[in-house]
Amino acid sequence: MLERLKQLEINVAELESIKAKFNENEIKKDIQKEWVLRYGLLESIQIVIDVSCYLANKMNLGNPQTYSECVELLQKHGYISSELSEKLIGMIGLRNLLVHEYISIDITKLYSLLNNLNDFSSFAEAVKNAI
Repeated sequence: MLERLKQLEINVAELESIKAKFNENEIKKDIQKEWVLRYGLLESIQIVIDVSCYLANKMNLGNPQTYSECVELLQKHGYISSELSEKLIGMIGLRNLLVHEYISIDITKLYSLLNNLNDFSSFAEAVKNAI
């Protein structure tokens, strides 16, 4: 699990670098940059899902039926705030779009997520404090 959190930190740094180097229009005009943004966010969200479900299971917090329920259980038991939980659940919805509805993704909305990278860092910090 610590390896996944380390990867999340690496991903956040890379996504911050993307934001510093490229504006939204540059990403819209270059499919490779768009792919980098999509995959960086997708992998980061997947790490949040994997860690959340692992902790919910390992700590016997309940029997989640969905990825979102894993995050909800962490919030319910005080490991993460309700505000962070809401943001992460929104990201899980984005992950589902990235995986299943990738053609219809709005790059403007995707790029705007680069303003919320601290949510990933907050999650990683909360998990480290919990274990």
